[in-house]
Amino acid sequence: MDGFLEEEEEEAAVAATKKKAAVGSALLPALHLPFLPPHLYQPASSHEYKLNFKKSKEMCLSYIQDAMLQKQWKKAAEFLTFYIESLEKDFSTEYVSPSEMIWRIGTEILCHHSRSSMKEFNSFTEQMKSLGVKRYLKVCLEHTFHLLCNGLIDEAYQNLSLSESWRFGEQTVIQDKEMKLIKAYKGLLDYYNWSKQKNILLEHGQDGFEDLSVEQEMHSYFRKAAVNLKEIIKIPGVWDLFVKCYVDLLEFYGDHNEARQVLNEYAYNSKFPANPNAHVYLYQFLKRHGESKKSLVSALKILHEVVPSHELMIDFNIMLQKSKKRKRRRLGLEVIFAVLDYAGWKENVKAWSCLAKQVKQIVISEKHLDWIQQEWNSRKDWWPAFHFSRYSAKRNWQENESLSYEKALVAGILLGKGCKYFKYVSHQGCKAQVKRFRILKKFVNKHNPVYLRISGLSDCSVQP
Repeated sequence: MDGFLEEEEEEAAVAATKKKAAVGSALLPALHLPFLPPHLYQPASSHEYKLNFKKSKEMCLSYIQDAMLQKQWKKAAEFLTFYIESLEKDFSTEYVSPSEMIWRIGTEILCHHSRSSMKEFNSFTEQMKSLGVKRYLKVCLEHTFHLLCNGLIDEAYQNLSLSESWRFGEQTVIQDKEMKLIKAYKGLLDYYNWSKQKNILLEHGQDGFEDLSVEQEMHSYFRKAAVNLKEIIKIPGVWDLFVKCYVDLLEFYGDHNEARQVLNEYAYNSKFPANPNAHVYLYQFLKRHGESKKSLVSALKILHEVVPSHELMIDFNIMLQKSKKRKRRRLGLEVIFAVLDYAGWKENVKAWSCLAKQVKQIVISEKHLDWIQQEWNSRKDWWPAFHFSRYSAKRNWQENESLSYEKALVAGILLGKGCKYFKYVSHQGCKAQVKRFRILKKFVNKHNPVYLRISGLSDCSVQP
């Protein structure tokens, strides 16, 4: 981080950094900072300094925070230098390891400063490791992430390997969770290397001595990856990436039963936190292997309860609509109504098409109108403004004719032929001489009594 300071300031820092060479080498030289309150940088007696130290430290940290929030990384680096110099002066008679705050702030500055380099980041991180035994593995993990973000895969793997062999008395036991993460991420990189070898084999075939060596190397990566990935996903937590990679390994080698067991455990074990992705992965696995509709519905039903706006709800609705069981078709209507409660689906043609299709079927058969009524009762106070305003009708018609058609059909059934949305769209469609809009208008006019039954009105005198 020394590269961030001006040359004329470096000479003034030599005396201050001699007291703590180990710490000082990792930090910026001291600065005269006129933008700080005077008591933060003017000389003071030892007694006065100790009295004001806590307050000064807190104020300095506040200035660091403000500078970082404003992305003033050079100023943040200068404040951090002063903060650390203050620590050195106050505790010059005893060893002081860098606090987690210094590590966090220093890392953030190095990640964003315009003059930062990978060499400086590596140097700073290595010193943080050696001076922070209690946080050694945390620093190693963060170092690994930074290397990966910069595409340095081999360096990241080497860093993890060195971290895995680290031992420091009782601290090794205390940092057991971090050690498991070290192993898990190493397994992830083993999976990455396995995947590369697999792609080479799939591209070039499996003939010849060279391919045989590639296959052997691939199996070696598989064994190492499988051991570490399997261990981490036994611990209750959110391990999406690790689970996906482990399942991919198992599927490639044909161990479908183990893969199914892993995904079931991840989705249904009550010790694990609620995780929508767990049910998505299970559903995708079941679908890939042609499992029964019952299994697919079971997986998506839980996903619907957890995330009713999930993109898979369209597939779920289509699946339920095709069912011969009345209970499932009823659930299908509930699912698609719930999807359209969310703003992200307001202009999704497929979602409106699913709802329009099911509503139309119910209206024609005149069976299960109570299903529509039950769903509509909780929405009739806010859906008209949310979905069916005249403004929405004009915009939908201009941008997507198919969307406006599907929405107009639903609006006409739910709100009657006097609905603003339906009237505008049907008028524009008929004006443009589009046949399906003429048919739509006739259909809604014919079934207007359905609207009366759904809304509970005795006449059509009340219009939205």
